[in-house]
Amino acid sequence: MKRWIAVLAGWVIAGSQWIVRAQEVSGSGDVGSGEGATSALGGMTPLLIMLAVFGAIFYFMLIRPQRKRQAKMNELIGGIKRGDQVTTAGGIFGEVDSVGDMSFVLILEDGAKIRVAKQSVTQKRDK
Repeated sequence: MKRWIAVLAGWVIAGSQWIVRAQEVSGSGDVGSGEGATSALGGMTPLLIMLAVFGAIFYFMLIRPQRKRQAKMNELIGGIKRGDQVTTAGGIFGEVDSVGDMSFVLILEDGAKIRVAKQSVTQKRDK
């Protein structure tokens, strides 16, 4: 994560330098150019482009992968049935005895039964 923050900071610096150079080349800093409203909009265009780029980066690096993980987890939990071997987030190994609305009942190795929340199941193991 620290590496991505450094990359994004570098892009912000490069983008701000790009905006300054674009304004110098276009001459948008001149008051007597007579462009009026278009010069104000022209000054906002690079900023809007940068915001769109950062929005896209944010979406593809954070939101989209999280949605994929959530869909995969929902598919895993929805596919668990009686007799499946599972592992919970707490490291408990067990066999599913029954499936409820919000929880599973697991049978442990020594025959004990334990009720766990559906969201605590992290993986389905091979038998």
